[in-house]
Amino acid sequence: MQIAKRMNYKVFLVGGYVRDLILKRESLEMDLLVLGDGIEFANEYAKELGIKSVTVYKNFGTAHFKYEDFNLEFVGARKESYSKDSRKPEVVLGSFTDDISRRDFTINTFAISLNEKDFGELIDRYDGMNDIRNKLIRTPIDPLITFDDDPLRIMRAFRFASQLDFKVHNSILYAANKLRERLKIVSQERITDELMKIMASPQPSIGIKLLHNSGVMEIIFPEISNLSGVDQRNDYHHKDVFLHTCMVVDNVAKISDDIWLRLVALLHDIAKPQTKKFVEEIGWTFHGHDEIGARMMKGIFKRLKLPMNKLEYVEKLIRLHLRPIALAKDEVTDSAIRRLIVDTGDDLNDLINLCRADITSKDPNRVTKYLYNYERVMKKVFEVLEKDKLRAFQSPVRGEEIMQICNLKPSKKVGEIKKAIEEAILDGKIGNNYEEAYEYLFSIKEKYLSNNI
Repeated sequence: MQIAKRMNYKVFLVGGYVRDLILKRESLEMDLLVLGDGIEFANEYAKELGIKSVTVYKNFGTAHFKYEDFNLEFVGARKESYSKDSRKPEVVLGSFTDDISRRDFTINTFAISLNEKDFGELIDRYDGMNDIRNKLIRTPIDPLITFDDDPLRIMRAFRFASQLDFKVHNSILYAANKLRERLKIVSQERITDELMKIMASPQPSIGIKLLHNSGVMEIIFPEISNLSGVDQRNDYHHKDVFLHTCMVVDNVAKISDDIWLRLVALLHDIAKPQTKKFVEEIGWTFHGHDEIGARMMKGIFKRLKLPMNKLEYVEKLIRLHLRPIALAKDEVTDSAIRRLIVDTGDDLNDLINLCRADITSKDPNRVTKYLYNYERVMKKVFEVLEKDKLRAFQSPVRGEEIMQICNLKPSKKVGEIKKAIEEAILDGKIGNNYEEAYEYLFSIKEKYLSNNI
């Protein structure tokens, strides 16, 4: 680092990149700690590399630029202080020790010297290496201080545990529970971002259970917290819906990286608490939880500030998640299969994967039976698809032609006739082709054009 030597600065590679280097995880984000003016050093270094654009954040004393595939961030050593109503710190110049101690977890306090005298030396002031060996998330200082300063670190602790398959120190669980209300000062976007990172982790249930067991879930997502609890009446009981949900999420995570399918797994039984009812000689029932759960999604998406273009997908799979189960129990008719194909569209495979993941019974015979039934349903799906060509299904006779043949203007009646043709195809009365649909239109048009319909 000749530039640092020329400027009489000391520079260290710090934080997450060093942690991931030790864990043998790929990382393209490099944080460089400068004992001096971090912005000035970043500008000089950028010139040396031929970088013309440097992004500067003067209030925080940081600078950033991209070099090849790497994102490099530079910061001068600093101290931070926080007010009670904000997680944005007041920043002043500090020492190497000041800067390392302000970091969130011991596994993020590592530093590697980039200086001539001790180049490549690993500095581990807070025994982070031992915590990595023990797979433990711990704060370098009292977590009550760490989380009080920046409550988002509560979410980050559970996210790292979920991503790395680490445990959290008991002091973190205690502090998270005690300071969970402080999360209300954090923007919803940041909380949701951490939640979605947990959902994207290899085993999301690790983070989900930590959020729940610490009481944090009550603050950030009370509907999920409400899933917990087992009720027993007479000889009837139902399994804990929260624990079942965790298992379903993990089952989906084993087969899919799709964050939205994982989110559906988290939310698919969200309406069970309000639909729970005890029926004598039957036991606990949850009638309508699929439809009510789907209707809850718009409000949840708005509150969590999730992208609304994903709402329809999530609503659809929650609304339909019991449909294949019902089909699997009965003799599968072509008509029922057609309706399933049309209602799910391109998301049929996701729905079936969700349903398979929803089997969390400890009885291997029951699991085998359900899986066999789903295979039977899917075999029938492929047979009907091949036979009927139902993808992007709609009436082969278009609205314009219906208006011309029936001498109608654009109206509700045109839609009713078109719907009748589609229903006839789904029920197997006619084939999914223009000729049969055209002939069927002439057989029903007088009925729809009369005053009685």
